[in-house]
Formats: sequence, C-alpha cells, structure tokens
Amino acid sequence: MPPASDSPAFGLSRRERILDELRRIGSVRVADLAAQFGVSDLTIRRDIGHLADRGLLTRVHGGATLRSSLDTTVPAAASGIRFRVGMVVPSLSYYWPHVIIGARAAATELGVQLVLRGASYAVADQRRQIDALAAAGDVHGLIVAPETSGPDGRALLYRLETLATPVVLVERRAPTALALPSLECITTDHVFGGALAADHLAARGHRRVGIITSSGSPTSLPLRHGWNRAVADLGLECVVDVDAALDDPSSTSRESAIVSILNQCRATGTTALLIHNDPQAVMLEQYAIDHGWSIPGDLAIIAYDDEVASSGTPPITALSPPKQHIGRLAVEMMLERLAGGPDLPVRRTSVLPVLHPRESTAAP
Repeated sequence: MPPASDSPAFGLSRRERILDELRRIGSVRVADLAAQFGVSDLTIRRDIGHLADRGLLTRVHGGATLRSSLDTTVPAAASGIRFRVGMVVPSLSYYWPHVIIGARAAATELGVQLVLRGASYAVADQRRQIDALAAAGDVHGLIVAPETSGPDGRALLYRLETLATPVVLVERRAPTALALPSLECITTDHVFGGALAADHLAARGHRRVGIITSSGSPTSLPLRHGWNRAVADLGLECVVDVDAALDDPSSTSRESAIVSILNQCRATGTTALLIHNDPQAVMLEQYAIDHGWSIPGDLAIIAYDDEVASSGTPPITALSPPKQHIGRLAVEMMLERLAGGPDLPVRRTSVLPVLHPRESTAAP
C-alpha cells in the first residue's frame, strides 16, 4: 500500500500547492519543496513532471519555473521566435526568482525563447551549466550571473569572453582591470545603495552606526564602498563593522555572532545598523527583541535586498534592487546586441536601488 503522501488525494493537493508557490515567487527548487512537504526529492520530481506534461509549468535544472507562452517544442522558426537565449543564475530560491520573472516577461514580449538553468554559487557548477548551453549550439546568446572574484572567477570571465555567442552579465560586472572588451552587463548600483542607507540614517539623527554584510556575497564589497564613502562625507562614525554568516545552519554559531554584534552595539553606543541581507536582518531583529531591545528605540535597522524585510516585526526599512527590471533589461540588452551586431558599442549599465522606509528606522 503506498504511503499517504503518495496517494492520489495527497498528490493533487501537493501539486496545487506547488503551483501556488510558483505563482507567488516565479520558480521553485526540488530540494526546498521536498523539505517543505516532507516527501522525497523523487516525489517532487514526479509532481513537476506531471504538471509539466500538462503545460502548467516548465522544468529546469533542479526545479521548475512559471510556464511561458514560449515554452514549446515547435522549432523556433515555425513559432515566430526570433532568438533562443540561455540564462544561468546561481539560485532559484532567493533574489533571482524576481530577476527571472522580469527576464521571462521581456522574452515573451520580444520573441525570445529563454532557456533557463539554475546553478549554484560554486564556480565549477556555473561553468558546467554555461558550457552545456554553449556546447548545445542552439542558443544565440547567454545571460549569466557568474562568480567574478578569485582565480576561478577570473578564469570563468575569460571563458565567457572567448565564446562565439554574445554574453550579458546580470547583477555582475567584469573587473575593469581584466580588460574584457566584449562582456556587457546590467547591474544594480550597490555603491549608491550603501550611500543611500547612510544618508537615511543620518537624516534621522543617527551618528554612531554599523554595517553587517553577508560573507562571500558579491553584493557586500560595492555596498561597503558606498557606505564607507558616505559615512565619511556625512561625519558619521562606523564603530561596528562585521562580515558574518548569520544564516549559518548552526544555530549555536548564529546566536554567538548575533550576541557579539549586539554587545558591540551596546558597548559603543551604536544606534543603527545596515544589514545585508534580509534574512540576517530579520534574525538579528528577532533575537534583539526577544532579549529586551526596542526596535527602533534602542537600535534602528536597514536591510538590503527587500526580499522578506517587510515581514519583520516591526517591518524593516529596506533598500530594494529593481530585480524584475534588471531581468527585463538584460533580455533587452541581449536582443539589441543580437540585432545590432558587433558594431554596436559595448554597454555596462547600472540602475539604482529604491529605499522603502518602514518602522525599523527612527531617530534614537
């Protein structure tokens, strides 16, 4: 007798919930759904296959995305599709679903078939997915979000520079020192975001502030550049400066890091923090409140990414990169490159994040 989770009634309910999740965030991962529903990865893959066979979603590596009108087995020429473009992102669960939604919307409007592959933040995995798309020989261009730091990141950028198809980097920028003349990019101006956060806190009377960034995140370095420059220009004191991993799966390590940060704030009279990313900001806020801190009375908080910041208690002020617009602009940039050819000047474009003030920031 099959387990209850595999019965027809449970299967139907689970598939409906998968579709609800797709409508909410645009893409899902097999591993996340299996953990959420308490079933095996194989069960979720079967569910996704069942829904894909009925045209309700699109299977991608490691998960699924919303169905697009361009998801078809009809040859591109017969379906009116002008170009096929591969897209490789490092995550299908945080930040990137919104970028994907924007890219898919633009692709649908512009006659581009988007071939999506989810990788990870590991360079080897990114390169494997990029090489698979390039080797297939049926995509006209690539939109990718590769690692750009360290020897492996630089090697991957050089690899992208040598591809026969054009490449647009999304939320990544090739370092100027590498002198890679053909890689185009569309990014959020995180430097401006850091400056905007400092200005917001200064305008509310905070003078002693701090910054917490996420270890290994490519956003952290430009965010810090903007923050440090603005803190100096505004005459603020940044007395708490931590690069942490508060989302570490070890609850003991996470709690120890949060306690250390709050102790530093208390000892130095720090009244406000910029925290990248949202989960780190929410966890620190929750811990602080549970241990007698008043937010924003004792400590004001700004988050960076605005994925879950509005769900904090109180809701957290956040800087929001225009994620869907980034995806749309990446597709538009690729289409212009494919239509304009090599004579079109190479573009490296940035757009500004938006500040959403909420209850977590106020004058001390």
